[in-house]
Amino acid sequence: MLVTTLSLPDKVCGKIVWLAMAVMVSSRLWLGGVTSITRDRAITDKLLLLVRDCALIAPLLVCVDGLASYPKSIRRAFREKVARQPGERGRSRLTEWPKLVIGVVIKRTSGLGHQLVEVERKVAFGSAVDVATQISRSRGGTGINTSFIERFNATLRERLGSLTRKCRRAAHKAETLHHGMYLVGTSYNFCTPHDELRVRQTETSGKRKRVWFLRTPAMAAGLTDHIWDMAELLNYKVKPIPPTPPKRRGRPAKKQVNALTT
Repeated sequence: MLVTTLSLPDKVCGKIVWLAMAVMVSSRLWLGGVTSITRDRAITDKLLLLVRDCALIAPLLVCVDGLASYPKSIRRAFREKVARQPGERGRSRLTEWPKLVIGVVIKRTSGLGHQLVEVERKVAFGSAVDVATQISRSRGGTGINTSFIERFNATLRERLGSLTRKCRRAAHKAETLHHGMYLVGTSYNFCTPHDELRVRQTETSGKRKRVWFLRTPAMAAGLTDHIWDMAELLNYKVKPIPPTPPKRRGRPAKKQVNALTT
């Protein structure tokens, strides 16, 4: 599994808001995003927890930009408790997922036009062999890159008016960007067929000819079996998560004790 993440600035009236997003490369599925006024550890931790909820315990490669807090946030998000050995004292240890690899892309620019001067690619955690294996499995290019999330960034700027370079539709609140980002991202996942995800098929009725079966990122990820329209997306009702009762401390009530003894 190959995931690319990116954090980028966007203008809001009177301030700058940072957007951090993630995309699964093999299915082009947008995994989610986080908005924040500051570009620090808090925004990367929130983003990686979203990615953790979408991932399974499997070989995983995460490609990020040059923000220094990304590698540590990834290692904190993708780790599990290890059971203590007999006779071992203290709290349980936390270890990273097996075959977890982190790739970093650092782009250096210069001048007023921010002309690209140098691109540095390095493995921040894991081995280079695992990086090459995950990239070949997910068809994510020939090396460590963040091009897939950058393409989604261009799609987001094209479809969300408040993110264009020069406009009169600037957002007044960070929540407006957050909700708009999720509206565009969800419609991208379920309603927009992707050319790289189409599958070649052969029709048997009449003359045999090859046709393309269009797929959306949600179809490629196995979340649905058809292309949605906006009416179906906006009218879909998500089943709420049942609340978990809080744990009660102290002795149980007498009725519960009698029921357990009988």
